[in-house]
Amino acid sequence: MILSVFIITAFLPKQPRFRYEFEKGEIWKNKDLVSPFSFAILKTSPQVNTDREEALANVLPIYALNKNMFNGIEEAYISEFEVKWKSNSLPENDRIPERDRSLKLLRAIYQKGIIAINNKHQGEEPYYDFSLMNDNVATTMSTQDVFTVSTALAYFGKNYISVNPNARELILTMAEDHLRPNIIFNERLTQIVQENTVNSLSTTRGMVQKGELIVAKNAVIDEDTYQKLLSFRESYEAQTKTVGDSREVYLGQVVLVGFIVSLLMIFLKLFRKDIFADNRQLSLLLLVTVIMLLSLTWAIKLNLPSLHYIPFCIVPIIIRILFDTRLALYLHLLVILIAGFFVPNSFEFVFYQTTAGMVAIYSIRNLVKREQLLVSALYILSAYFISFIGIALLREGSVRQIEWLNFVPFLISVLLSLLAYPLIYAFERLFGITSDVALIELTNTNNKLLRELAFKAPGTFQHSLQVANLAEAAIFKIGGNSLLVRAGALYHDIGKMENPQYFIENQNTGASPHDKLPYEQSAQIIIKHVHKGIEITRRHQLPESVIDFIRTHHGNTRVDFFYQSFLKNSPEKFVDENIFRYPGPIPFSKETGVLMLADSVEAASRSLKNPDAQRINDLVERIIDYKLEQNQLDNCDLTLKDIETIKLIFKTMLMSIYHVRIDYQQNV
Repeated sequence: MILSVFIITAFLPKQPRFRYEFEKGEIWKNKDLVSPFSFAILKTSPQVNTDREEALANVLPIYALNKNMFNGIEEAYISEFEVKWKSNSLPENDRIPERDRSLKLLRAIYQKGIIAINNKHQGEEPYYDFSLMNDNVATTMSTQDVFTVSTALAYFGKNYISVNPNARELILTMAEDHLRPNIIFNERLTQIVQENTVNSLSTTRGMVQKGELIVAKNAVIDEDTYQKLLSFRESYEAQTKTVGDSREVYLGQVVLVGFIVSLLMIFLKLFRKDIFADNRQLSLLLLVTVIMLLSLTWAIKLNLPSLHYIPFCIVPIIIRILFDTRLALYLHLLVILIAGFFVPNSFEFVFYQTTAGMVAIYSIRNLVKREQLLVSALYILSAYFISFIGIALLREGSVRQIEWLNFVPFLISVLLSLLAYPLIYAFERLFGITSDVALIELTNTNNKLLRELAFKAPGTFQHSLQVANLAEAAIFKIGGNSLLVRAGALYHDIGKMENPQYFIENQNTGASPHDKLPYEQSAQIIIKHVHKGIEITRRHQLPESVIDFIRTHHGNTRVDFFYQSFLKNSPEKFVDENIFRYPGPIPFSKETGVLMLADSVEAASRSLKNPDAQRINDLVERIIDYKLEQNQLDNCDLTLKDIETIKLIFKTMLMSIYHVRIDYQQNV
């Protein structure tokens, strides 16, 4: 307990918490709130976005002028001109005048500039303004003031005049090949200017002075007041990080968390003494609590946009499957109550997580199929969605105002809650706890150990199946863990695999190996199957809760057949009764008690020569009464009513097994 409280409180935020909870459109029910210090009013997210969009709209795209481009263009143009003029056999007298005239026109075009139009800056208007960088000097221009490649070519064709049509055609073709943009968009510089512009924007609008009324009691929290309260909370939390005494805050956390953990211990002491007395199970509960609260602390320190990303519903799912419904709900509530002190809008947080946790518990009564986790996840998601819609309507007052992206954290949380399945397996192995999933795997008759039993001791295997059916039906009726009873019944005689021929259900001939042994030795061989069963199941790492059925299914009763035979045939010898007595312990739960009765009744029923309703009735009554007389049921909480119910179920099922018809006499 102390270690858990220390770990939880060591990592939680240490500044004082803002004391007020508020929502837009609600009534301010606290006293008049007067500002204890001056603070700036933060702009709303829509206002910040609008300012940002307006600022970015006023930032002109930046283009750079390449002044030296024409030098290379001119050199290439002259070389190509000389070659093509001669190859086309044009008059030599016109060569130089035509070349100089065309170069002069090209130079004029490049001096004005040819821009590479960027489509993302092109709006509805055909032209847009831009900043032209020339020798680190920016000039505001319009695309209308410069050429594009297409308008430059059109301008060249319109203004170039030649008497020789062949020469004109050649020069127009060459001009098209040598017209390239020399005004290029500078994306990196444009982004830098945009970022600087956005960073320079103010996120506040106005001030609230010290001593100024923020909100009056019973006033409606409108948009303006809501923004003031948000700004006040942020300023308050920023100041308390340096002003508040972290040691006193830590003391408050220790008091609260210690109180919550103490309540958990008191609950276990009063209602789940078995868990309270088991350090492994107790450690598991505290570990789950610590892990979830450390996850919350981690999320707060990382400043996640929403704390609803954390899969709090993992807690009730794991505890429900490993323990029970009441403990799952109780522990989940305690975790949420602690978390509520460190999250914004704590009432909403507690409402979301409490309702979702309840639905998680209701949707997994017992995990017997893998798809149950998926179905449970859908139920949890539905619970979150209903709560989200309801709270959003209370806050916004209109469906159209709901911000649906705020539901994404809940979706992620539900997906993360599916991690409960591997965590359950890990906790089972680490803490030695048996869940329904593990019991289902153990009761599969294709299990390696049960297959070995069926091969080596087929009679014992059939007996175990019948005992499992009897015990499961009885415990289901009186209330108890039917899966655990079935698993215990299937393995209770697993020790008979060592010497199966010494047990009557596996003997196929009339001769018995006990005929050649002293009675004491025979009794020890029979008794030994309990020790062997414990040894085998521990070697195969079966849960202790299943091994308990092997220990207790004979209690500390005597092996009466060999005991009475010894007394009858050796009356003169001293007899040590302990040689003929099972080591125990006697059953200590409903489940182990029912198994003992089912095992004895089923074994005895095989000795009936001509089973009918009366013989079966007498057999069940005699066997169960004998167990009561021997005080074998003193430590298990079976009531007299439970025992009568068990008798009735055993009689009914045995009659069905032996196909006994019940005679119905009609009173005339």
